[in-house]
Amino acid sequence: MKKRVVSAISVAAMAALVLGACSAGGESSDKTIKVVYEKTDSFTALDTLFTSVKAEFEKANPGVTVELQPIAADDNDYKTKLALSQRSADTAPDVFYEDTSNVRSDAEAGYLLNLDEYVAGWDDWSQFNDGAKLAGVGDDGSIYSVSLGTDTRVIWYNKNVLEAAGVSTPWQPESWADILDVARKIKATQPGVVPFNLYAGTGTGEGTVMQGFWELLYGTDLGADSLYDSESQKWVVGSQGFIDSLEFLKTLYDEGLAVTPAEALDGNVWKSVFGELFPKDMLGATVEGSYTPSFWVKGGSYEWADYDKVMGTALFPTQDGQAPGGVSMSGGWTLAVGAKSKNPDLAFEFLTMALSFENALAYDNENAQIAVRDDVAADPSYVAANPFVQAVTDAVSVTHFRPATSDYAQISTAAQEATEAVITGQASPKDAAAAYDAAVEGVVGADKITKK
Repeated sequence: MKKRVVSAISVAAMAALVLGACSAGGESSDKTIKVVYEKTDSFTALDTLFTSVKAEFEKANPGVTVELQPIAADDNDYKTKLALSQRSADTAPDVFYEDTSNVRSDAEAGYLLNLDEYVAGWDDWSQFNDGAKLAGVGDDGSIYSVSLGTDTRVIWYNKNVLEAAGVSTPWQPESWADILDVARKIKATQPGVVPFNLYAGTGTGEGTVMQGFWELLYGTDLGADSLYDSESQKWVVGSQGFIDSLEFLKTLYDEGLAVTPAEALDGNVWKSVFGELFPKDMLGATVEGSYTPSFWVKGGSYEWADYDKVMGTALFPTQDGQAPGGVSMSGGWTLAVGAKSKNPDLAFEFLTMALSFENALAYDNENAQIAVRDDVAADPSYVAANPFVQAVTDAVSVTHFRPATSDYAQISTAAQEATEAVITGQASPKDAAAAYDAAVEGVVGADKITKK
């Protein structure tokens, strides 16, 4: 993920950008494009990409300055700071990194520029698959952002640890009971090893649900409608599946099969998972995204030369092995143009340069993203860039997407709080589920919930 991204946009394409961005007088003078995005110790891919595109764009557009404004924060803090910047035209960004789960709410809030006319005149738009196009759609059916790539979640396991516990690899659990069975074998044979990490609590924010609780919930009997009923368009409360999911977490933490509750509540627990526990054979397995190899590749945050030999992947199973047999979650981020941008045409031109074939290929390869451009997905270097690309791409067949509603973020927080109450012993799974139900009704109203 840390390799240098090199833009291969031709001189001719640059000239076209200049013509598209210039004023009627033929020059784009003294204009600034502010680009806001997330940058952390584990995620520098966008910074690498934008630094390269900035140089190319400024060269193609004399008189234009691209001002990069990386925000060093986790996802939740980044979104908070981004929202604060949107309050004033003076601080609002021209181009910014936008989570797919926030597109509809931010479009509704007036933060995102409607891109319908822009993408209609963009030749490369035809290369984006239908799912990617839907990722940037608002409630009104218009396009408000363009996908950078998507992801899936799978179980990442350490072969050395499993084999030392007498578990043969490749490993594919068929049910939640299978996970607990293997975790108990690891604990019995290797007392100092964490058997199975599953994020929980508010410390890891959206990671708690995307890399944990939603895998459990969507694997219960209600399946795709476990969280949000697609037919009635109402949030589901009162389900046994929600309680069962919390019961699984309780068992995992109560039996010492996961990290300690205190460690789970630390927002930086992932650093220990990828930087220490896996490389030192001190962790059996975790649920994490398709981007996981980017932590270990050369130039990654935690370089590990043997990761491709030691690690394996498996689908997270449904509760009792019922169809379709596995569960994954997909999200992904997009690029958007700010509704308050003083130079929207230039901002969109920057967006298209950042998402060109060459740059999208480099970004997906570096960041272990699942490609959303057809030409990138067909490129041999994409398939060869990550030894696990086929496995994580196969998870698309059983994946789910978060409900893209304006109140999703609050629902997610309520679920995180329920997991925290259970693993810390503050509430039983049944009581924590009831508190979640009450919180959901408080957020959306009685007419927007359905009991299952």
